[in-house]
Amino acid sequence: MSIRSQLLKGILDGCVLAVIEKEEIYGYELSQKLQQYGLEDISEGTIYPVLLRLQKSKWIAGTMRPSESGPNRKYYSLTKEGKENLDLIRSEWNLLNAPITKILRGDENADDR
Repeated sequence: MSIRSQLLKGILDGCVLAVIEKEEIYGYELSQKLQQYGLEDISEGTIYPVLLRLQKSKWIAGTMRPSESGPNRKYYSLTKEGKENLDLIRSEWNLLNAPITKILRGDENADDR
């Protein structure tokens, strides 16, 4: 597994929840959105296990709907628990982002926040 894949694995749930928060979405469309944001290596094969895990955790709910261009699609929406956990992920990310960026850039002053 590449370093990029390992890093992405840790934050992908939050990214998926953030996209679903904006709109109900089905799996293929979700992978396309993530790619539009710049996560080009996120495939449907990566997305569906994440969606299943989030649904089992009751962070998202899936609803089957007819499609204009083929079989029914499962649209995902954020649950109350999902919103709470997304808020927690955002909070933790904000706490980690600045110090990790500072460390990886090699900034000299560890005390500057």
